[in-house]
Amino acid sequence: MKVSYFDNAATTYPKPPSVVRATAEAPVKYGGNPGRSGHAYSYNAAAMVYDARCIAAGMFKSSPENTVFTSNCTHSLNLAIKGIVRPGDRLVISSMEHNSVARPAYALSKAGAIVDVATVGKTDEETLENFHSLINPGTRCVVCTAASNVTGRVMPIREIAEMCQSMGVCFIVDGAQACGIIPVTLDDGMNFICTAGHKGLYGVTGTGLLISDGKYVPKTIIEGGTGATSAELEQTGFMPERLESGTLNTVGIASLKAGIDYVQNYGMDDIFNHEQSLCEIFIDGLKTIDNVTVYRKGNRFVPIVSFNVEGIPSSAVSEALSERGFALRGGLHCAPLAHRTLGTLPEGTVRFSPSVFNSGTDVRRLLSEVKKIAKDGL
Repeated sequence: MKVSYFDNAATTYPKPPSVVRATAEAPVKYGGNPGRSGHAYSYNAAAMVYDARCIAAGMFKSSPENTVFTSNCTHSLNLAIKGIVRPGDRLVISSMEHNSVARPAYALSKAGAIVDVATVGKTDEETLENFHSLINPGTRCVVCTAASNVTGRVMPIREIAEMCQSMGVCFIVDGAQACGIIPVTLDDGMNFICTAGHKGLYGVTGTGLLISDGKYVPKTIIEGGTGATSAELEQTGFMPERLESGTLNTVGIASLKAGIDYVQNYGMDDIFNHEQSLCEIFIDGLKTIDNVTVYRKGNRFVPIVSFNVEGIPSSAVSEALSERGFALRGGLHCAPLAHRTLGTLPEGTVRFSPSVFNSGTDVRRLLSEVKKIAKDGL
């Protein structure tokens, strides 16, 4: 049975052929340990890693030394948040955050930090006012997702960044659902961009990026071999090695390099427009189906649509669609804060997230099955 994959907010699939080739070739072409030896194999791997670092830095308007490779966006967010916030500090997060922000924030609150949650309102203006009311002279850090992983709503990160700059507060952005889909760079005013390599950047799983403007140097939460300052017990002080303890994921980095090349060659605007057109087909179709609710409040969205069929748990709907050849994700999407904000606890929603490899025909076939479920049940 042919399966139409609509779970790209979790990880993109399929990967571009160039990414598949780069991943397959990397163990042969880059078999040495980058930065760990003085032979040609190590040099060759290190050269590829540096090229990938430069390409990623260019995409996000950073510098190579402030471009850190991580294992995923959660890893990046933990490095940034726990590296900046200390006991007694105030931390403000939005009410639409993924657990990759909410759980580190909760852990820090148990260690003595004060965590406030800014409610995301119906409008950007309301959201900004809610953030402004919580930021005060004791606030050390603000964290906000660039786009919700549940509804796709784009947050006013440029305006929040301006607010943080004016008040001397560090601003960290979760770019997992936005990077590679819409422009997100340090020119927007944030201090850290954390993102996945395996979503909108089309790399393989196990890849992520932590991009910074260099204003704040996080304390380390992992120490170990960096290939530099090896005679010292103190962790390497300079970036990016400071936050890259242990052997790098050379294969994953090669795939991420190819993925960024793919996005830039295809064109981010073209990717967004194609995926957004599929969302519009899907939303227009859902509107004609009785007993279906679409969760889309706000002005701007990345290509994600959440919906529910009345009387049927989201997990049951997604399972039924899977049996009919469609991969969507039901449940809470690791974002209970967002679902509390939407009023969709405890069941969550069914999430549709297309990629550049999907077609309008795929979406119309999916709509036909959703209509059958809404009319006849499971």
